[in-house]
Amino acid sequence: MTDLQDAMANTAAAVTRQLDSLLPRVAGPRGRVVDAMRYACLGGGKRMRPFLVVATARLFDVRDPRALRVAAAVEMVHCYSLVHDDLPAMDDSELRRGQPTVHKQYDTPTAILAGDGLLTEAFAVLAHPDTHSDPGVRAELTAGLAQAAGSNGMVGGQMIDISRERNDLDLDGVSELQSLKTGALIDYACQAGAILGGASRDAREALRAYAADLGLAFQVADDLLDAEGDAAQLGKPTGRDAEAEKATFLSLLGRKKARAKADSLTSSAMRHLEMFGEKADLLRQMARFVVERES
Repeated sequence: MTDLQDAMANTAAAVTRQLDSLLPRVAGPRGRVVDAMRYACLGGGKRMRPFLVVATARLFDVRDPRALRVAAAVEMVHCYSLVHDDLPAMDDSELRRGQPTVHKQYDTPTAILAGDGLLTEAFAVLAHPDTHSDPGVRAELTAGLAQAAGSNGMVGGQMIDISRERNDLDLDGVSELQSLKTGALIDYACQAGAILGGASRDAREALRAYAADLGLAFQVADDLLDAEGDAAQLGKPTGRDAEAEKATFLSLLGRKKARAKADSLTSSAMRHLEMFGEKADLLRQMARFVVERES
């Protein structure tokens, strides 16, 4: 997967530069929260969601500067969610990407504000004319991200995850949880490229179906990594879902069937890309990558 690895590395570097530019340091007391925001989103990561924005935008010949601004906004929202997920009131994690979590590096109040700041700044980026000259496109991008991040997306999924019913979910329940908590932002990342490119309804539906399968495949693989992966390589603690007796794809299906499901979802995701021909080769490689990754 050299092509994909190179493309992801190049996109990650470009998105990091974009984030650095969009989040300049500030003097004075409020500089602390900006530093925490920068710490949260400049410290690495695969930048998978930003890559999906850029890769899908290229299907429709969208210039990278526009796509990179949207990609940066998506990464801001993703990083905000990680900051808040790691808080003592949520998962109470001490490590993220091999580094102390934001509330450990700074403090809990600063971490809360940093997450709030990243979420809010993402919408400011999308609403800016530099993202697109057409206000209708900017409005559609903004509304789509709000849907993916809110109670019909990530927030709704997180609520299910911390609910009393969490440990008793069946396979459909776990699928719904993960399609909201993880899949909604992946879906948006793919749709954002199509919105920027003025894609047809058929193209958008194909990308939506691809993203749905990709998001679930990613989570099945994540469940397997949580059970089998190396904490040092993953950069975060492992085995916490099992300790909490949470229902997961792994606990409900077992390892053999979970792996089979991930492979089936990967094949299905790639089939949805047929209409794009060779232009979607990197997206096909991404579908394989999410289930073969080791971190």
